[in-house]
Amino acid sequence: MTSMRRVLWVFIAVAALAGCAGLSSVGSDVSSYSLWPADRKPSTYVFERLPSQEADSARQQVLEDAAHHAMQTAGFTAVADAASADVTVTLGARVSPQERSPFDDPFWWHGGLYGHHHFGRPFFHPAFGPYFGDPFYDTPRYQREVAMLIRDHKTGRPLYETHATNDGYSPSISGLLPAMFDASMSDFPKGVVNWHHVVAPMPPR
Repeated sequence: MTSMRRVLWVFIAVAALAGCAGLSSVGSDVSSYSLWPADRKPSTYVFERLPSQEADSARQQVLEDAAHHAMQTAGFTAVADAASADVTVTLGARVSPQERSPFDDPFWWHGGLYGHHHFGRPFFHPAFGPYFGDPFYDTPRYQREVAMLIRDHKTGRPLYETHATNDGYSPSISGLLPAMFDASMSDFPKGVVNWHHVVAPMPPR
């Protein structure tokens, strides 16, 4: 690994983190499934935690704080007394590293301009000589995802499930959570199973 490439990777990471901090909107791909009755109006809600989520209550609190805006925008009202809630909401979030292939970009497909390269390993192109790959392919990317499940409080019946996902060079997700939850609820009460792109503004703090 050359010093120049180390510098480039550091620059990319810093730029990604700075970009997250100053974002005015976030784009996410959304898929949602609805069993919400056509005649049912949004009412009151309370967040429900799985035992594993209760064990990490601080992390779960961050998710809940970020999801309130999405629920309120959809017409729901939070209540402190769980017994009086019309629905319960379960939240989840995860970040997964991705290994980018040089063939993800059609510019490189079947050789493109420089031919095939594999994560920095050199090869020899007959016209251009030795080539050591594109550092952007060596830079890890991360898939960030949030999920929401709304259940009827009395029966426990699932009524609405939605996911929002995006990717980038930073594994940080906390600053993106409000906009991602907003995007995930953008179809409510309809369900749109096919993944579609939604750009959601960052809610006011």
